[in-house]
Amino acid sequence: MQREEAIIKLLDDESPLVEKALTAELKAHEEAGVTLLRRILRSNEKLLASRAKLYLERVVGPNTAEEFSRFIKSLQYELETGMLLLNRVVTPTLQASHIWPHVDGLARRCRELIVEPITPFEKIKIINRVLFHENGFRGDVDNYEDPLNSFVEPVLRRRKGIPITLSIIYLMVSRRINFELEPIGMPGRFLVASFHDGNALYIDPFERGQIRTAEEVREILRSNQIFPEEMYMMPTPVGEVLCRCCRNLVRQYTAKNNPSKAKLFAGFVREFEETHKQAES
Repeated sequence: MQREEAIIKLLDDESPLVEKALTAELKAHEEAGVTLLRRILRSNEKLLASRAKLYLERVVGPNTAEEFSRFIKSLQYELETGMLLLNRVVTPTLQASHIWPHVDGLARRCRELIVEPITPFEKIKIINRVLFHENGFRGDVDNYEDPLNSFVEPVLRRRKGIPITLSIIYLMVSRRINFELEPIGMPGRFLVASFHDGNALYIDPFERGQIRTAEEVREILRSNQIFPEEMYMMPTPVGEVLCRCCRNLVRQYTAKNNPSKAKLFAGFVREFEETHKQAES
């Protein structure tokens, strides 16, 4: 009890020496220290609570699950930010500087190959060349249900993933070269589409950028016993893209017998759905 009282008294001391010593003390007795800090966080003393939060991040790291939850509730969806925050849920130390320079490099190589004027079809062929031929990105057919396939940093590092993450990387590269493409969240397969000049072209990054017409995409839906409704072939909002990533992670972590992670991402799916309902009402 005396130790807890001493810690509480020192919490609002901003002396660097005190902060260093207190952080070391809390890490040395991590379980008890974390319990105390979380109890203070729930108190009505705002100053102490803010200091407790600071020390909690120093001891156990940032609460990245809470960060992603706040992002979901904000309705301010942006694909790259959302994918970074999603990745940070399982890799709290991950920073944008670990990811985006790699994407910037892919886009820089695309720009080297583009000679204007150039058609959308030719730009797609260049992105395909850079991603799938020069850099070897591919669909992970051997370990499709590996949760790493749903996070952008491992997919960039290992150069393999599932349709949705490969499509997201494709979109990130295309936007850096000012070539607007759209995410297409079809049932059973995620694609990327170009709607330039009234001509729809669908790209399948899981199949090394195979280009398909609208009728070919409808035929894929029919072959999977799905009626080819036009909504399946239209752009998917960013929030739905991110929610689909979370749904995939629920399935993948369940398959890996990791119920705690499956439950965590199922909670994010519910937050996406509830936030969407509130926004519509």
